[in-house]
Amino acid sequence: MNGLDLISSQFPNLTEAQKEQFGRLQELYNDWNSQINVISRKDTDNFYERHVMHSLAIAKVTGFVDGTKIMDIGTGGGFPGIPLAILFPNCQFLLVDSIGKKIKVVKEVAAALGLKNVRAMHERAENINEQFDFIVSRAVTAMPTFLLWTKGKFLKENKNEFKNGILYLKGGDLEKEMAPVKKAIQYFDLKTFYSEDFFETKKVVYVRN
Repeated sequence: MNGLDLISSQFPNLTEAQKEQFGRLQELYNDWNSQINVISRKDTDNFYERHVMHSLAIAKVTGFVDGTKIMDIGTGGGFPGIPLAILFPNCQFLLVDSIGKKIKVVKEVAAALGLKNVRAMHERAENINEQFDFIVSRAVTAMPTFLLWTKGKFLKENKNEFKNGILYLKGGDLEKEMAPVKKAIQYFDLKTFYSEDFFETKKVVYVRN
């Protein structure tokens, strides 16, 4: 099964435009990766599984209504932000990373795909002076530190099925790491949604604001 078929099997309601955008991702990232190392070399052969499908696991847990504002902290080359922005074209995404060359890749990929709902900033998360419905990320740091970065960055009004908060892609045993967190937490095992071995120990962690 090729990458686009893999995505279409999990998200059968994609428009033709979305299919085209998802279908172009690997070529774009391969091209940029040859110039700037934004993706681990060992992962490029499993690009759709380990980057795109992994990012979209957040959408298996919950959807976003139109107009939802989402920030992706430590986005690297654009994950999970870029795949989520393709899937939710009527939501607004801010992708943030402290490494400038990675944000350059994000901007170029978003422009090549015609993603009008993506902004990208070369900045530290704690310096962002905006508020969002959700903050997403893919294991950039331990959760207690991440919570400090996100303090004061959530909108008060809830308009989605889930109350505003963090949706965090993380693997392994999280019990010790999450012990100091005093907020409401839910864990979603990705093996519930995906059959590939890669997802066996991976989770989406939802921390309500």
